[in-house]
Amino acid sequence: MEAEAADGPPGGVEAALSCFSFNQDCTSLAIGTKAGYKLFSLSSVEQLDQVHGSNEIPDVYIVERLFSSSLVVVVSHTKPRQMNVYHFKKGTEICNYSYSSNILSIRLNRQRLLVCLEEAIYIHNIKDMKLLKTILDVPANPTGLCALSINHSNSYVAYPGSLTTGEIVLYDGHSLKTVCTIAAHEGTLAAITFNASGSKLASASEKGTVIRVFSVPDGQKLYEFRRGMKRYVTISSLVFSMDSQFLCASSNTETVHIFKLEHVTNRWVSTRHQICMDRGSRSSPKGWCHARKLELRFQSPDSDPISCPTLAPFFEIWKSD
Repeated sequence: MEAEAADGPPGGVEAALSCFSFNQDCTSLAIGTKAGYKLFSLSSVEQLDQVHGSNEIPDVYIVERLFSSSLVVVVSHTKPRQMNVYHFKKGTEICNYSYSSNILSIRLNRQRLLVCLEEAIYIHNIKDMKLLKTILDVPANPTGLCALSINHSNSYVAYPGSLTTGEIVLYDGHSLKTVCTIAAHEGTLAAITFNASGSKLASASEKGTVIRVFSVPDGQKLYEFRRGMKRYVTISSLVFSMDSQFLCASSNTETVHIFKLEHVTNRWVSTRHQICMDRGSRSSPKGWCHARKLELRFQSPDSDPISCPTLAPFFEIWKSD
């Protein structure tokens, strides 16, 4: 990143950065700037290796790469209603589509390309970019909140179903039919995401105090995590680990929370500081463990300890009964 700042626009990467996104399996990072966009390989944690850069389209605010392929989708503030699809290795434009209003977000997997506007969602077949479906019965969605399973064998889509509550619509991107609706939260949604296999869906409301995980496609609640008691926060991102054992949440409090999803019995948790246990109500199937610490260690009777040093200033672990 230091090298990038040296040959970038005045002010370096920080001043020019307008958007960034990981690809579907987190092997690549895409960065949009006032000057264009750049793609980096994440094969090493020591440095970012640039694999491509383009200044053909300025003022990029959406850039999405399809896994580690040469397909990249770009949207610019100069034409916010137009999606441009490129084969960056050949340096050619595959196609472009224009829509009725500004594009707010784009999601990809190997079968589907999802374009989210404030009041509509367009589903394209990624092999030929043919428009397959336009979902028009979408409540006003000014942030473009939506999710697409990266597992192309199911291609589930999730998006808000209400202006006033945290209802989620689960949609099948293959059959192009609604699967179910999930009453996820009392307040409106702030974040939703699928795990890698598309078998779980996590959500958070605008209050930011509770994160829930549901099974897909039946929409049954599997987990309920509390990241705070009284203070409301804005959760900006939810992401599962690739093995679906952990769920990470980031917010405007500049902290990161990591939750353990695995149901394990006879598990003990130790920390270098005191842990406060709260079993919750009798109606709750899960108790929770809340720790303010620098290091936590997890161990089951038949496995080695897993050490998690200094993951965040504040850390929460949930423990099944």
